[in-house]
Amino acid sequence: MARRRAEVLDAAIEVLGAAGSRGLTYQAVDAAAGVPSGTTSNYFRNRAALIDGIAGHLEALERHDWDEFARQAAPAGVPELAAAVTRFVRYATGPARARTAARYALLLEASARPELRPPLARGREAVAGWSAEWLRRFGSPAPRRHCGILLDYLDGVMFHQLTFPVEDFDPGPGIAELLAGLLGSAEPPAAP
Repeated sequence: MARRRAEVLDAAIEVLGAAGSRGLTYQAVDAAAGVPSGTTSNYFRNRAALIDGIAGHLEALERHDWDEFARQAAPAGVPELAAAVTRFVRYATGPARARTAARYALLLEASARPELRPPLARGREAVAGWSAEWLRRFGSPAPRRHCGILLDYLDGVMFHQLTFPVEDFDPGPGIAELLAGLLGSAEPPAAP
């Protein structure tokens, strides 16, 4: 039962990300999930419940992605951090494109439905925690503030790539320049 619900939510994220809010229908989700007609409505009695389910499921998926990203990245310096963040942005606008687009659709939905904000905020806060720690390690005098600037920049870059895709998309130089500007010539503190 839980597996089928997760499959429906995975499909709903794909539909929301690919077809937008207007394309998010029970029929579209059932078709995308490859389940019998009516399955989505059995799990989610109305559109608000479906959107709430998507928000919670997306939070869990993105937390898993960021856990994996943070585990694999382990940057030793600012250039490695810029390269790791660039890889993540390419992933978020490439293979995870629909998921990223779904998150932006939910952010817009949250402007009218404030109850959606907590799971979206928790996801961003988890990312901010990791990012601020990296920025602190590499010499940021204001890691939380610099993290906010970095995350806002990345959201803008990803949103732009989703809405006006560029064939040879390379966010690397901008990310490297932003990090260099935030961190200056700061070197990571020497290990104890």
